Amino acid sequence: MKDLTPSLGAQLSPLLLTPEQAASLDVHGRTDAAVLVPLFERDGDLHAVFTRRRDDLRRHAGEISFPGGRQDPGEDLRDTALREAHEEIGLDPAGVELVGALAPTPTVVTSYAIYPFVGVIQPGNEWRPSAGEVAEVLELSLPKLKQGYARERLVRRGLPFRTDVYKSDGVMIWGATARILGDLFERLDPVLMPNA
Repeated sequence: MKDLTPSLGAQLSPLLLTPEQAASLDVHGRTDAAVLVPLFERDGDLHAVFTRRRDDLRRHAGEISFPGGRQDPGEDLRDTALREAHEEIGLDPAGVELVGALAPTPTVVTSYAIYPFVGVIQPGNEWRPSAGEVAEVLELSLPKLKQGYARERLVRRGLPFRTDVYKSDGVMIWGATARILGDLFERLDPVLMPNA
């Protein structure tokens, strides 16, 4: 199979924000955090790498998210995203081509300001999930996730609310990760649906 990854980065970069543009956008949140949105091509489809958080975690237990976490003092947010992806799923930072950023998004309950960075990786990585945080590493097709979009009523902590969700392969993505996906899908439509 022909290696498409270098051209993938060139296709994605003009559709995304620069890290500087993303940093200039105002987002509410007491604590800055960053996530990596690792993308790769397999079988003609664009895929993203997610984690399923452990069920016994104090915050965001059992949720599907991109690898990421809180910014360390003095650390550039891009470095935060790469460091957290290495710690959570064993992704070597040297194997990531950062191609752009997405709009930052807040978390409602935990008051994080999340800065997403998009990186292109090679397919076929051997994941090493962090035993303390990650229950499972998921590689999900972005076109299938987009097709699984719905607006649903969820109940969390006894409170009902309507929210965007994406479903695929038995998983449901909602919250900040769904908002990040929504921004990604808007920007990547020319790549995801080139003949539409």
